[in-house]
Amino acid sequence: MPKKVVLIPVYNEETHLEGLLTRLRELYDEDVLFVDDGSLDSSPQVLKRLEGARTFAIMQPQNQGYGATLLRGFREVVARGYEFVITMDSDGQHRPDWIPQFFEEVEKWDVVSGSRYRTEIDGNGDAPPDRRAINTTITEIINRITGFSITDAFCGFKAYRVSALARLQLSDTGYAMPLQFWIQAKHFELSLTELPVSRIYDDPNRRFGGDLDDPTVRLRYYMERIQTERDRWSL
Repeated sequence: MPKKVVLIPVYNEETHLEGLLTRLRELYDEDVLFVDDGSLDSSPQVLKRLEGARTFAIMQPQNQGYGATLLRGFREVVARGYEFVITMDSDGQHRPDWIPQFFEEVEKWDVVSGSRYRTEIDGNGDAPPDRRAINTTITEIINRITGFSITDAFCGFKAYRVSALARLQLSDTGYAMPLQFWIQAKHFELSLTELPVSRIYDDPNRRFGGDLDDPTVRLRYYMERIQTERDRWSL
């Protein structure tokens, strides 16, 4: 059987972790790897309590960013010799119910990316208008550059073939890391597809932090990072 792992970045998610792992274990009996990004709440203590058979946690002592947390997890996934990895958020926006389907589908592809917009699913919520508008704009730009036909450039629910993931040279430590991924997926000629996932926005108080809470600043930041990566690979 292929060696599989679910990789979950964590930052201040003390209220979600135990329920998330419980639901995961109802669907999936293989390894789970949490990477805590210097949480200021009790997430590190909760993770230490949850560690056990097939559940592991890496603690970053200081907050380094969403991208940095995933990159730390990717290094561990490669080092441990996994064949497939699924990434999902720990804040309740990603339902573990999709995991078996993603693991099944990724055996045919290098990457299977979740999309909250490809197909409408019963119970879908409404994305905040600024997030939806920025996602639409950035997704269109990514498609023009790469020739892909994706519908959701930012979904963090993804399944990867680890041998393909290991070929990439991802380095962005922030929220633009998924955009760096799409450019490199094109450059390294990865095969990919999308699967629909639920659109869940239960917490209207979610913030990016700092200047990125301003949609104008956030869009400019994303476009600058795309251009940097495009120049890097001459796309």
